[in-house]
This record gives sequence, structure tokens and C-alpha cells, in this order.
Amino acid sequence: MPVMDIPAPIDWLEAHSRCLADSYRHWTGKGLIDPGDIPLATALWQAPYILVSHNGASDPILNYGNRAALDLWQMDWLDFTKTPSRYTAEPDKRAARHEMLARAGESGLITDYSGIRISSRGQRFMIRQATIWTLLAQGAPCGQAAMFHDWDYL
Repeated sequence: MPVMDIPAPIDWLEAHSRCLADSYRHWTGKGLIDPGDIPLATALWQAPYILVSHNGASDPILNYGNRAALDLWQMDWLDFTKTPSRYTAEPDKRAARHEMLARAGESGLITDYSGIRISSRGQRFMIRQATIWTLLAQGAPCGQAAMFHDWDYL
């Protein structure tokens, strides 16, 4: 499925995909994905793992979720990208989530995060071994991203 089915400007998707990949490489020294012969935005959209990001606001808003993330959080693109990032966790889990994101902001990278999250329909799930990294634009922080392969519904 092409990335064109996302109601966002393709120029923004390509630029944000590049930011995700370049920032990941900056912190880890590794590639986020090998796009092969397809555009990076399409490769990330179709990736076999969860990939999300939020902007750099004081109360961050989700600004990207690949197809797997939208399925997991049971949302469409438009709803996902106007959701405060804190709403991905239950109210009693938000303080711990906030502390983890602050820690990731200080170091730039966390590679072993685990925590409970909740979908838009109330489905709880445990994520394991998530990588969280700071997004950089021209060397300055502009948000955070997370990627994980391992989750179980609770």
C-alpha cells in the first residue's frame, strides 16, 4: 500500500521520514530501514514494526504513526495526528511515561523501554524493548520518536 493513502502532504511525509531516519542514525549509528527501491516514506509506512513520533511542544502532539502503529492504537491518521502524546498512556501511567521521555531527551536515546499503553478504544498493551530517540532538525531537538517490535495485549 503506498504512503499516498495518508492524508498528509507527501513533501512533509518525505521530510519527516528523513528526519526520523537521520536522527535514528545520529543516535544509534544504524539505519532505521533499508527502503530498497521505494521511497523512504513508503518503506517506513509499511515497516513491520511500530514507529511513532510527536512534536517538540511542551505538551507534545503525535505527528506520525506508521500503518502498524495506527492499527495498534486503533486510530486513523487524522485522529492520531491530533492526539496529545500523553494520551497513549493511561492517566496513572503518565508520570512514569513523562519521566522516561525526559530521560530520553537528556541522553538523546533509550534502547530498553517497556511500559503499558492504551489504544483509543481502551485496549491495553505492554510494549517491550522500545527505542526512544530525540528527533533533530538542523542539529536542534524537534520532537521524539519511538520504535518497537514487541508488544502483547493485556
